[in-house]
Amino acid sequence: MSELLRVEPAATALAELFAKAGFKLALVGGSVRDALLGRLSSDLDFTTDAKPDQTRAVMARWADAIWETGAAFGTIAGKKGKDNPVTVEITTYRSEVYFGESRKPEVSFGESLEEDLLRRDFTINAMALELTTPEPLFRDPYDGLSDLTLKLLRTPLAPEVSFSEDPLRMMRAARFAAQLEFVVDKAALEAIASMKDRIGIVSSERVRDEFVKLLMAPSPRLGLSILVETGLAEFVIPELPKLKLEIDEHHRHKDVYEHSLTVLEQAIAMEDRVGGPDLVLRLAALLHDIGKPKTRAFVPGGGVSFHHHEVVGAHLAKARLKALRFDKQTVDEVSNLVELHLRFHGYGAGEWSDSAVRRYVRDAGPLLTRLHVLTRSDCTTRNQRKAQALAGSYDDLENRISRLSQQEELASMRPDLDGTAIMEILAIPPSRTVGRAYDYLLELRIENGPLGVERATKELKNWWASQA
Repeated sequence: MSELLRVEPAATALAELFAKAGFKLALVGGSVRDALLGRLSSDLDFTTDAKPDQTRAVMARWADAIWETGAAFGTIAGKKGKDNPVTVEITTYRSEVYFGESRKPEVSFGESLEEDLLRRDFTINAMALELTTPEPLFRDPYDGLSDLTLKLLRTPLAPEVSFSEDPLRMMRAARFAAQLEFVVDKAALEAIASMKDRIGIVSSERVRDEFVKLLMAPSPRLGLSILVETGLAEFVIPELPKLKLEIDEHHRHKDVYEHSLTVLEQAIAMEDRVGGPDLVLRLAALLHDIGKPKTRAFVPGGGVSFHHHEVVGAHLAKARLKALRFDKQTVDEVSNLVELHLRFHGYGAGEWSDSAVRRYVRDAGPLLTRLHVLTRSDCTTRNQRKAQALAGSYDDLENRISRLSQQEELASMRPDLDGTAIMEILAIPPSRTVGRAYDYLLELRIENGPLGVERATKELKNWWASQA
């Protein structure tokens, strides 16, 4: 409770303005939950009986800036202060319900705080601190504080009703489990399993946003396991449960599903190399083997092969991320990492030529550091000898890349002659031929290292003569 009262001074002036205007105001939802967990931020959520236009009028007397993008759903946002700004979202008592197969929820404004809290997703988000009462009043009509203590995710309404009203709450259950490391109530899990297909009425963008929050949480395995075990993953990211390949006594191979979750966790443990939590890396780690189910083949003698699963996986990853409406850059970067994740295994005992190392760097481009982390994370063997050998080989590869980078500026690898120089030397206008000449010189650069302008010019003229 002391943490709740700590935020009260920041909201006192705002609460006084609402009270003077004849309205109620309460800190609510995630803000109350996080305050009780000792992790409250300066982004605060409130609820009120004032309608959006009335909220806007009151906010105009308090905020330095106001946003009305959520007004149609009852939300007005604002910010006050410069050095330590406080950002608030104030929402009219409301409920959102999806009817039939509609992808857009219908919003209705409520009349009481209790009704508003009842329509929230989980009891831990259905607590409030009333600020327009004579003294701040903690409201917890659905026992959210007990569930917070038990680390339990439970719905205020029957879960079937709650998830029917807003099917995205099924994704939010998995997301909060991953973020807070809480357990989902058994009744809620059973409801998700029986209603999982209803997630189909929610827009891909909203599903994607919840999936991203889950994946970027401290413990994504917890949330992903809920998606798979309830069957919800079949409607969100069906490639994930398909990794649970049947293993028989004659054809032994790794549990690809468990392996993928372990790779994800190992990549997260090395994220400091890429500057902290990284969505592209986490997606690539989770999806790097999704081509295996389609490429599995049984080999005489009891073996199993997955030839070209990295190529198939890259196509599958691209298709799935597009379906979830990820941006083009994320789609391209993740699919490129999936396709490249096996390249290192051709390195063997370090017999790659310098040109092969240059190609590795060129093909990875700006994804090189992520590829380093993904490749290292992909080693999940319990054989310490094998693991140490693989780590040693990759150490050697990174050292070679570093040495060549110092000598040749690998990070910005380009031919010794640019397009302008090529056109001047060959006396040709801009055309596809210039691009072909550029690519030829780039291949020479990769194969031989820096050529110098004089040799590059000679090689270009020889190439040009051969085109006649």
